Amino acid sequence: MQNTDLHSTYLLEEIRKEKLELSLMEVCGTHTMAIARSGLKELMPKGIRLISGPGCPVCVTAQADIDAVVALAREPLVILATFGDMMRVPGSESSLAQERSRGADIRVVYSPLDAVALARSNPGREVVFLGIGFETTAPAVAASIEMAATEDIKNYSVWSLNKLVPPALNVLFSDPELRVDGLICPGHVSTVIGISPYVELAARYKRPCVVTGFEPSDIIEGIYMILTQIKQGRSEAEIQYRRVVKPQGNVVAQKMIDRFFEPVTARWRGLGSIPASGLAIRKEYEAWDARVKFALPEFPERPTRGCSCGEILKGKITPLECPLFGRYCTPSTPIGPCMVSQEGACAAYYRYGRRVN
Repeated sequence: MQNTDLHSTYLLEEIRKEKLELSLMEVCGTHTMAIARSGLKELMPKGIRLISGPGCPVCVTAQADIDAVVALAREPLVILATFGDMMRVPGSESSLAQERSRGADIRVVYSPLDAVALARSNPGREVVFLGIGFETTAPAVAASIEMAATEDIKNYSVWSLNKLVPPALNVLFSDPELRVDGLICPGHVSTVIGISPYVELAARYKRPCVVTGFEPSDIIEGIYMILTQIKQGRSEAEIQYRRVVKPQGNVVAQKMIDRFFEPVTARWRGLGSIPASGLAIRKEYEAWDARVKFALPEFPERPTRGCSCGEILKGKITPLECPLFGRYCTPSTPIGPCMVSQEGACAAYYRYGRRVN
């Protein structure tokens, strides 16, 4: 551990000598929280700016999709199973927490398989699991469909809002209004997808991408690797998080996703509709697709007035530049998802003392 600390100290000193003017984006919400908690932003030299991107699946869920799941929770006989972060995310008119207080049967679960167990023990009800997450979560959701299909559990289904990260990164890099000189790529997602999507991104947009772990020492080394590439005139995909991430990713998990899901256009908060960035359940498994079972209408996107989560998720502003931050939008009275989620940029800024008094 001592050698790790000495190595990190050396790398940080080298980074702090840099005179370059750069903006580096951390894609993962866990990185956002780790950077805020450790104070790494403040340790960067004046010219190096760390900005947060669309790395939190709760935060990037579109307002219209929140409205749809609120409507789903109101359906008779439905038990809606969800991860806890989704409960307090405000929709246009309500949240899942508010719907539960009004009598809707909404259960917080820790795994999609918990939702299958709920369906097994409630045969007279329709149990719907709210599938929120990136490539990291999708294999477990697929496994829940496999289990329900194997046991012929017909009262279980999934409302899939799962998303794929690389198409969103493509949108960010191609935005002429956004300057991102390098990506601190997500460790969790990369465990599944490997490095090949970043190889294509780095080659196409001539910007380095480094898959990075979540300890402060990992992040310091990841930043150092990006700076080294830039100074050497290289734009490549590299892995700092080598103790976990393999170049080929997790092939078994990739096959699980491909078997049960197909890419579709998905709505992202702040980024709009992105082709092939969502995961829909394949037709052969539509018996477990809640969108087929309930056939709810399309809900329009109704941005919350004054909320800047969309701009924050694109890295165009920081939470401190949102007029609601710290005054009207706080963890106890959240207006946007970035303040609700444990990995949200606004929550990170607020929790670690960057709030505006």
